[in-house]
Amino acid sequence: MEIWEYLLLFVSVALGGGLAFFLRQFRSRWVQLLLAFSGAYILGITALHLLPSVYHEQQATIGLWVLFGFFLQLILEQLSKGVEHGHIHAHHHAGSGFAISIMLGLCLHAFLEGLPLSHYHELAHIPHADHRWWENGNHLLFGIILHKIPAAFALVTILLRSDFKPPVALGMLLIFASMSPLAATLADVSDWGTRWLVQIVAIVVGSFLHISTTILFESDDRHQHRISWKKLLAIGLGLGMGILSAV
Repeated sequence: MEIWEYLLLFVSVALGGGLAFFLRQFRSRWVQLLLAFSGAYILGITALHLLPSVYHEQQATIGLWVLFGFFLQLILEQLSKGVEHGHIHAHHHAGSGFAISIMLGLCLHAFLEGLPLSHYHELAHIPHADHRWWENGNHLLFGIILHKIPAAFALVTILLRSDFKPPVALGMLLIFASMSPLAATLADVSDWGTRWLVQIVAIVVGSFLHISTTILFESDDRHQHRISWKKLLAIGLGLGMGILSAV
């Protein structure tokens, strides 16, 4: 990964969460539209890039790793309370246990996502040199960023509404924002074998499938089996960007 990619991964998430300090009376509709866009984009790159990449290696057990990632994400959400999907549920006087649970779930998820970033171009058979910036496996980077920004916003909003002091919320936001860059850095200095890389990406694929489909299922306005035209537009734009990344 280039320096700008590490910075973009950290700064975008930090800024996304930082907005929550200034937008105390935000309109959740905009967060839901961003989530709908990111969910469709993540689903698009998962189907068009990530799944073909992991199955290209023809490991017999790869499907098991995808399933493991899917259900691992389900377990992590028991800790994070669905913050990955932008869920914002305040718990006044919730105490440190509440914050630790959310942070543990989010940080484990973010760390796992960051592991394949430094070597993903090898798995996707993308040359390092003489590439255009969108052809170096950055669809994975952008997919991570797009769903971590609303997650960071939701995290800070929850902490502030749950009576955590702003400095504490800021510190937790910076820890969360640093998890994926930290994982990518550790992987960059490690000697990853193709087998382990494929399995890690397969786990991320399963996680992405869970996150993206959950977001899109929750796009149903008030569970009335209808989606507003704004959300349909956001979903269409996200899916379109995912498709264009494969062209």
